[in-house]
Amino acid sequence: MATQSQQTTATWRDIPTTVLTLGMVSLLMDISSELIHGLLPVFLATAMGASTVIIGLIEGVAEATAAITKVFSGVLSDRIGKRKLLVGLGYGLAAATKPVFPLASTAWQVLAARIVDRIGKGIREAPRDALIADITPPGIRGASYGLRQALDTAGAVAGPLLAVALMALYADNFRAVFWWSVVPAALAVALILIGVREPAANAQQQQRGWPIHRQELRRLSRAYWIVVAIGGVFALARFSEAFLVLKAQADGLPLSLIPLVYVLMNLVYAAVAMPAGVLSDRIGRTNLLICGLIVLAAADLILAFAPGLTGTAVGVALWGLYLGLTQGLLSALVADTAPLDLRGTAFGIFNLITGGALLVASLLAGWLWHAFGPQATFATGAVFSAATILMMLTALRTDTADRA
Repeated sequence: MATQSQQTTATWRDIPTTVLTLGMVSLLMDISSELIHGLLPVFLATAMGASTVIIGLIEGVAEATAAITKVFSGVLSDRIGKRKLLVGLGYGLAAATKPVFPLASTAWQVLAARIVDRIGKGIREAPRDALIADITPPGIRGASYGLRQALDTAGAVAGPLLAVALMALYADNFRAVFWWSVVPAALAVALILIGVREPAANAQQQQRGWPIHRQELRRLSRAYWIVVAIGGVFALARFSEAFLVLKAQADGLPLSLIPLVYVLMNLVYAAVAMPAGVLSDRIGRTNLLICGLIVLAAADLILAFAPGLTGTAVGVALWGLYLGLTQGLLSALVADTAPLDLRGTAFGIFNLITGGALLVASLLAGWLWHAFGPQATFATGAVFSAATILMMLTALRTDTADRA
């Protein structure tokens, strides 16, 4: 498996301005989204009486919808060579859903809004990740994905903090708080229109037709499919973060402070993502991914067995450390192993597999919580983490033997 990017004389200071702009767009949209999502599980459980099974269904179906959409948007971006158009459309669609959340009166209306929001996420993510690969030298690819991920996660810190302040201002009125999500979402769309630049479509993109052909799928290397398989098992180990919120609530965290769960997780995530990307450019990706999985297993075990809010806080912080060590690196691995003219397709397929796995994981987590309690949910996550570590070690041994 390809775990090391090509060596160049470029440094992280050479990261293109468009990557920084895409990071700022992600920051603004995450402020908007996390302003809602930091409160949404508790809003569904308390204001609408939704069970953990329904919450798991909403989160899982939403993410699976995004994953399916990513395949089509990724392939389409390879065909037309207009990644910015699809990125803008995806962010615009997500922005248009924000007023639905304060107006919703049933859990099914929330599900519909989440699905449309995730369709927007699905439309934008594969073309955006492919665009970063298009414009970034291989030697700083990990740094570029790490920077975008760090800015995205900074928004995921600011959004819940804003939610806490607004919940205090509006006396725990969820709907009044949700209305504020419209402002940063609109700013994100405006920044795409003004600040994002993309290279001209290459000749292969202009000449190929639609849809993708079987022979093109065969051009995706064995190393790429190993990355896809690992990403799928990663997603099984990492179910929706909504269950972290529910765990904190079950341990007695006051309603107005619930968004601080996301703040803690994302502070660690944002602090680690950029350094992890830079380090992966120097020493390779796989070792850091294995370290991340070990951290996730530890987080799940602490969340399962450590009592009280102190144990939950440690588990949430470790969850953020896991995300920082892994999420940008998985994107970099896809870029490392995919052909230049099939990058959008490669990201789309990768996200389809991981999104489907996340749906299964979230449904399983919700059912386990409902039937056996939170301990069973997080203990099962630790088992999946251990299985992923074994899978990665096996893939590494096989790859080393093949090259010997």
